[in-house]
Amino acid sequence: MSNLDSTLAGHAVPKPGASQPTNDGLDLIEEHILPKLDPEFLQYFIDVIAKQPPAHTIPIEEVRKSPQKHQPPCALDSSKEKGVGDHVVSSQDGTNIPVRVYHPVEDERGVVRPGPYPVHLNFHGGGFVLGDLHSEAGLCLVMRKAGVVVVDVNYRHCPETIWGKCIQDAWAALNWVRDEHVSLNVDPFSISIGGVSAGGHISLVLQHMARDAGIQLKLCMPTVPPTTDCLSLDYYTQSPYPSFHEFHRGPILPWKRIKYFGNQCMPRDKLPEIRKMWPDWWLAPMRAPNWSGLCNTYIRTAEVDPLRDEGEAYAMKLVANGTMVTLKRYLGCPHTFMYLGVLSQKRQWDEDSIHALKVAHGLLK
Repeated sequence: MSNLDSTLAGHAVPKPGASQPTNDGLDLIEEHILPKLDPEFLQYFIDVIAKQPPAHTIPIEEVRKSPQKHQPPCALDSSKEKGVGDHVVSSQDGTNIPVRVYHPVEDERGVVRPGPYPVHLNFHGGGFVLGDLHSEAGLCLVMRKAGVVVVDVNYRHCPETIWGKCIQDAWAALNWVRDEHVSLNVDPFSISIGGVSAGGHISLVLQHMARDAGIQLKLCMPTVPPTTDCLSLDYYTQSPYPSFHEFHRGPILPWKRIKYFGNQCMPRDKLPEIRKMWPDWWLAPMRAPNWSGLCNTYIRTAEVDPLRDEGEAYAMKLVANGTMVTLKRYLGCPHTFMYLGVLSQKRQWDEDSIHALKVAHGLLK
C-alpha cells in the first residue's frame, strides 16, 4: 500500500503592522511570478539579492579563489561545536572524502540519550559544483535535534572532478557509516539519507543502490531535487515539465544559473564520456529501471522552482510502484528557501525535518 500525503505549506502572511515590501528591485522579477512569491522572500530579495550581481555572471575561478564570499546564508563553521568531529572516507578510487559527524547533545531538559543512535547522511546542494562542510552546517545542527547522528558528506565537485564521482563518494560514505558503526556509536540498521537540490539527486540514486545492495534504509529525504539530466539540456524548452518553463527566469534558480552548473558538470565535449562511464539513471533518477522495494520517501518541493514538477513526478512514480511517500510543496518559496533564516517557511522546513527523522527512526515519544 502507498500513501501520498500532499501537504501544502501556506503562503507566509505578514503580521499586522509589519512593513510591506517596497518596490525597489521587484522589477527584476517577472510579473507572472511576482504574485506567487512569499512576502518575506520578496523583502529579502529587495534587501539582499537584488543588490548583488547575478550568480551566473561570476566565473567559477573567482568562486574558487574566495569560497567564503559565495557561501549560502546558512553556512557556518561548526567544527568547534559540541559533539562535532571531522573524519575522512576513502572513496572507490582511493580519494579521501571529508565528512563531518554531528552527535546529539543535551535536549531541552539537559538529557542526552545514550547511543547507539540512528544516523542520517546529508549531501549538500550546489549544482554538483559548490559546497563544503560549512555550507549546510546550520541545517545539520538542526537535524541532529531529532536525536540522530548527522553525517555531512563533502563529495567531490565539478569541474575539477568528472561528474559521477559524487555518487561514488556518497556511496562510500554510506558504507563507511555501516562499517564504522561501533566507533561512531550509531545503529547500522537505522540509517536515512537526504539532501538539498544536487544533494537530493544524489540521495535518490543512493536510494536505488541501497535497495540493490540489500541495505534497508529508514527514509530518503530529498528537498527540491532534480530528477532528470536537466543540466545536460541546451535550452530550457527541452524540458517536458511546465515548472521548468514557467520559472526559467525565477529569482533563485533561473535557466542561466542551471546552464552555468551544466557547463561545469556536463559540458558538450565531455557529455558522451560521462554517459559511457555511468548508468543512465545516475544522470536521471526518473529513468531508473527498477522501482520496487524502495524505502519510505519524504520529498519536499518549492512552488516557485523550475525543478518543482520533476521532483513531484518522481514522488508520483514512487507511489505508483508501491512506495510509502510523503510529498510537501512549500507555497510561495523559491528553490533554496531553506537556506534563508529570515523566512518563516525555512523554520517550518526545520521543524518538518526533525519530525520526519523522529518518525522514520522511531524516536517519537
